[in-house]
Amino acid sequence: MRPPAESLPHFLRPFAGEATTPPPIWLMRQAGRYLPEYRSVREKAGSFLTLCYTPELASEVTLQPIRRYGFDAAILFADILVVPDALGQTVAFVEGEGPRLEPIRADAELARLNVSATRSKYERVFETVARVRQELSRDVALIGFCGAPWTVATYMVGGQGSADQAAARAWAYRDPRGFQRLIDLLVETSAYYLGGQVKAGAQALQIFDSWAGSLPDDEFQRWVIAPTKLLVDRVKAQHPTIPIIGFPRGAGSRAADYVKQTGVDGVGCDTAMPLSVMAGPLADATVVQGNLDPLLLVAGGEAMERRVAAILAAVTGKRFIFNLGHGIVPQTPPEHVARLVELVRKT
Repeated sequence: MRPPAESLPHFLRPFAGEATTPPPIWLMRQAGRYLPEYRSVREKAGSFLTLCYTPELASEVTLQPIRRYGFDAAILFADILVVPDALGQTVAFVEGEGPRLEPIRADAELARLNVSATRSKYERVFETVARVRQELSRDVALIGFCGAPWTVATYMVGGQGSADQAAARAWAYRDPRGFQRLIDLLVETSAYYLGGQVKAGAQALQIFDSWAGSLPDDEFQRWVIAPTKLLVDRVKAQHPTIPIIGFPRGAGSRAADYVKQTGVDGVGCDTAMPLSVMAGPLADATVVQGNLDPLLLVAGGEAMERRVAAILAAVTGKRFIFNLGHGIVPQTPPEHVARLVELVRKT
């Protein structure tokens, strides 16, 4: 049983049934390149993965946006590709181009992966979680996370991000049993990874399924909903009260089925989700989170202020967490983020 809402940090109260005014606010990718203090630490680290695996540095960048803006939650600084890297797949981040992985495109190639080898790298992330929790005040929650099995698989199979996730979709069609083995492996290791974050001090979790919208309805059921349910079930078996937010980007009308069938405690809504749906059927069923366009945060001014007001008006009386519809982009002016926090807190 979860403790009563009034005893919880502001971010966690919606999960205890409270429709808070103002709503909690945090932003996806709130620790990132738009902040000069982040860029300084990133340069010191040398490589992106070194930053992710160095607890002293990763905890520092996790805390930077909390110090600057006073968000209601910090989110662990890491990357969804920590999981394939820990499994033994070759992962690199190329400046200006993004992640590059040695592709795995057939059942036989899964032998290159090793679940038992993950723990040494995961332990570094768990140390970051513990450091951050120790530094945060009791009023600020700490969110852990992982990538959803489908989204992580698209990078592992494609070797990089893509517009259509064609390589993963092709393998899933051509050899569903082999692809299922990859998904099952990701469920297993991600459950351990999330559970370790909770033990280290994470008070909520988010599962990022950034490419959920690339699948037709039957494949969405098989590769998004079913693995996410297994992952949620495994985590909840060990940590039954931990709130879990699912972020099935691009799910659209399928978001309601996703919420009902996966067992998540909240759903992140992308920019394309209509407010009438987000604040209607979804908000009646679960905690909703979202969904300001990250480019409105870049633009700022009256356009941003109008949309923020519209979102807040739509969700009045609902269990709601203010966020973006995707992550902050590097060209975002830091002062626009400060203004956004001010607008939400004025509610």
